[in-house]
Amino acid sequence: MDNTFKGKTAVVSGASRGIGLAIVRELADRGANVVGGARTTSPELAEATPHVCTVDLGDPAGPERLVDHALDLFGRVDILVNNVSSTAAQAGGFLSVDDQAWDDVLDIAFLSAVRATRAAMPSLLEHRGAVINIGSVNARLALPHLVAYSAAKAALTNLGKALAEEFGPQGVRVNTISPGPVLTGVWTDPGSTGEALAQQAGVPLADFLEQIPANLGVSTGSFTAPEEVAALVAFLASGEVPNISGSDLVIDGGMLKTA
Repeated sequence: MDNTFKGKTAVVSGASRGIGLAIVRELADRGANVVGGARTTSPELAEATPHVCTVDLGDPAGPERLVDHALDLFGRVDILVNNVSSTAAQAGGFLSVDDQAWDDVLDIAFLSAVRATRAAMPSLLEHRGAVINIGSVNARLALPHLVAYSAAKAALTNLGKALAEEFGPQGVRVNTISPGPVLTGVWTDPGSTGEALAQQAGVPLADFLEQIPANLGVSTGSFTAPEEVAALVAFLASGEVPNISGSDLVIDGGMLKTA
């Protein structure tokens, strides 16, 4: 363990698995007091941090409840990672997405970040902290079956730039990380999207996963590991390069071909 974040408090939403869990582990390993929020906890999260808040972040009151939990425990928030999201695909495209589906995706993938940031900002301002939003390449690469998700992530990226413009002069750094395909349970778990697509293709899941990055145009031919995203979060949170503010850092193995 190093002491990069010793004495600092980090709040991570969507912390029970995948990218969120990797972020919790990374920040905790670097000495932070990490409060992980998720609707359902996991043994892995409980092992990564003793400070777990079980909360529905799609509920309008949920993000504030998570931040308040951290303030009650430690009296401060120095790092806020807005990671929670929705991975629900709409196979029927735009016309299959009704108002309730839009509300559900926006509440989780966008408004949860708005609400958590609003609740944490007074402490972030006091301690000259950092906000890192976990976006997606789909903010730029819109796909019909991810129409609501893509729109929510585009809004999240724009929000990060607006917050950086407003609060950067007061010492709060706000940035977005936009991953491409990340090797998480969305692809690998039993009953996952990855397993369903592999069955449709009539190939074993392992073979399907080996082909996916190249099929999606990932130049490296590899999925991004959750730990890579977590390392980038830690770098941005550290303030080692304090003039990175209002940026959207893409980690996609070359999937996006345009600037």
